[in-house]
Amino acid sequence: MNILKFITAGSVDDGKSTLIGRLLYDTNSILDDQLEAIKKANRKNNDGTVDLAILTDGLKAEREQGITIDVAYKYFQTEKRKFIITDAPGHIQYTRNMITGASNSELIIILIDARKGVIEQTKRHSFLAKLLSLKKVLVCVNKMDMVGFDPFVYEKIKADYLTLASRLGLENVDFIPVSALKGDNIVNRSENMPWYEGVSLLDYLETVNIEDKKPQPWRFPVQWVVRPQTDDLHDYRGYAGRVLGDGLKTGDEVMVLPSGARSRVKSLELAEKPLDQAQNGQSIIVHLADDVDISRGDILVAVSQPPLAEKNFEANICWFDNKPLDKNQIYLLQNHTTVTKVKVADVLYKFDVNTQEKQYETDIQLNDIAKIEIKAAGDVVFDLNRDFPENSQGILIDPRTNLTVGALMIENVA
Repeated sequence: MNILKFITAGSVDDGKSTLIGRLLYDTNSILDDQLEAIKKANRKNNDGTVDLAILTDGLKAEREQGITIDVAYKYFQTEKRKFIITDAPGHIQYTRNMITGASNSELIIILIDARKGVIEQTKRHSFLAKLLSLKKVLVCVNKMDMVGFDPFVYEKIKADYLTLASRLGLENVDFIPVSALKGDNIVNRSENMPWYEGVSLLDYLETVNIEDKKPQPWRFPVQWVVRPQTDDLHDYRGYAGRVLGDGLKTGDEVMVLPSGARSRVKSLELAEKPLDQAQNGQSIIVHLADDVDISRGDILVAVSQPPLAEKNFEANICWFDNKPLDKNQIYLLQNHTTVTKVKVADVLYKFDVNTQEKQYETDIQLNDIAKIEIKAAGDVVFDLNRDFPENSQGILIDPRTNLTVGALMIENVA
C-alpha cells in the first residue's frame, strides 16, 4: 500500500483544520478517547456541532485563537492508501512553517473561501507550491454552504485560479467544491451540489497519481556504514540509506561522490531479505563488489546518469532566522547527510510572493524568499530543482547557534 503525503494551505479561517478534522471523522480515523476529549473541550460551531478543527490545533494558543500556528501532522489510512497530512498555518508570518511542511509533501490542497475568492494568500501559497515543485495542486473551494451551493460562484473562482496557475506555470491543477463544516464532497458526494460531476475529496486522494511523468535517475545518500564485526558477520560491510529515484538494481555500475571511486552493486538488502531492485523511497542496505572508502555523507549514483558536483551555484532560499542573512558569515549547508561550509556570495533578488515580481534588494529578513548565489568550500552533489526536486534541497545552519536559518532549492550552476 503506497503512501500519499499532502499539505493543506489557505488563508486564516478558510477551514483547513476543519477539513482535516472532517476527513478524519468521516473515515472513522479518530480514536474514542480523542473524540471524548474533543467533546469535553466544549468548542462548538455556530450550529452547536463539535468543532472538529480542534483535532489539529495542538497548541494552547491555537485552541484559544482558533487559528493554526505550528505545523501539525495527522495519519490515517483506507483500504486503498495510507496518508500523511500536514496542516500548515496560513498567516504570512508563518511562511517558514509552511515551507517546512510542504518540503516533504507531494500534493498541496489549497483552500479558497467561496465568499472571498482568490486572495493574496492564495497567490502566496500557489507561488510556494511552484517554488517547491509540488507534483499536484488541488483547489478546494470551501464554505459552499455559505453561498447557497451556487455553481456560478464555484466556476468564477475556478476561472480566476486557472488564470493565476497559468501565470505561475502550475500545470497539474484540479478543483473540488466542498463544505468542510457540513461534510459535503469530503468523503461522499454531496446531494447539495448535483451540478458537480466530479469525485469527492477522499475518492480523489485515494486515486490521484503522483508519480513523475519521467522516471528519475536513482541517487543513494549514505546515512550509515554497517559494520557489525561479529564472529558471524566478520566481513559484513553494507551502506544504509534511503533510495531517491528509480532503477537501482543488483549489478549496476556505481560511482561514489564526491571521491569519484567506482564499483558495482553486489547485492541489495531490505529488512534482512535480498532485493533485486529497489524502489523510490525504500530504506535499504547496499553491498558493493569492492572495498571502497565510503562514509556517511557520500552519495552513490549510477555511472550512466550522474548528478552535478559544483562549488558555485544559485538557489532559492526561504529565510527562517530572526537575524537577517549575513553575507560575511560562514554557514553550513546540509543536503541529505552531507555538511559543507558555504558563504552567500550574493543576493540576486527577493521575490514578492503576492505579485511574483522580483525586488532587487539585498536585505533578507525572516520569511523572505530570495534567489542567492552560494560558494562552497568543497563540491556539493545535487540535481537542479526543475529536474529532480528531491535532490536539489538543503538547509542552512548557523554554526554559532546550530540553528537552521534557511531552506533552499538549487536552481542553477553559477
